[in-house]
Amino acid sequence: MIHNKKFRKAWKKFWNPILGCALIQWIIAIILSVPMWTVYFTSVKKYEGLEIFKKYRKKPAIFVFWHGRSMMLSPIIRMRGMRAYAIASRHKDGRLMAKLQRLFGLKAIYGSTSEGGISVLRQGVRVLRDGRYALCLSPDGPSGPSMRVQDGALYFAKMTGAPIIPVCYSSSRAWIQKRWDRYLVALSFSRIHCKIGQPVFVDSKISADDFEKIRKNIESTMVKQLRDLDKEFGLFKVEQDMTADKFKKEMRAKKEKKSDR
Repeated sequence: MIHNKKFRKAWKKFWNPILGCALIQWIIAIILSVPMWTVYFTSVKKYEGLEIFKKYRKKPAIFVFWHGRSMMLSPIIRMRGMRAYAIASRHKDGRLMAKLQRLFGLKAIYGSTSEGGISVLRQGVRVLRDGRYALCLSPDGPSGPSMRVQDGALYFAKMTGAPIIPVCYSSSRAWIQKRWDRYLVALSFSRIHCKIGQPVFVDSKISADDFEKIRKNIESTMVKQLRDLDKEFGLFKVEQDMTADKFKKEMRAKKEKKSDR
């Protein structure tokens, strides 16, 4: 067990600087984009609320989706002509994902509502007030709790008048990763069902109580989207309130329990 920990530390120490290199990240992003396009072009796609997407794809709007349901949204919005920015973590993994999203036409705003929140808010407001771009973000990212809407999207809407539009997808053939967000990887030759919800507006003079009501309503809508889509394909039920730290601790505890046997 001690040797394994030492090996993992040495391995991370060796790979982390390499994976943090911008050139290496671009190469990885290009490689990752290939299977995504393969899945897109070999799958049958079904859309609900496509008229809403068409109306707001090049306007100030805030498209929200769960952290674990982003993969196929990238090629979908690329092929549907969306013009948008996406919020990405400053961590090396976030920068890698930002490069991958850039290949699908999404520009990046680095940070999160918890890390560098004021800077992200300013940049996002500037983008929305420009009038030509939408904004894409995961309200439960970058590390949870899963399927819980944080306030960031609502502040963007409150300050700009842009609507919040919940989006989700699921797939008949999928690999759900063992991560805190249960990231869904759609597989080739699938049936992909994507739902676009009704726009939600937040008044600039909204009270704290009404703000919380809207937050809860958006959260309920997004949870229902995911549950209904996954039920259609008989998929694993994703947990709410899981965080990256909690998931790591649980995995560590399971490994220790196995090693004690």
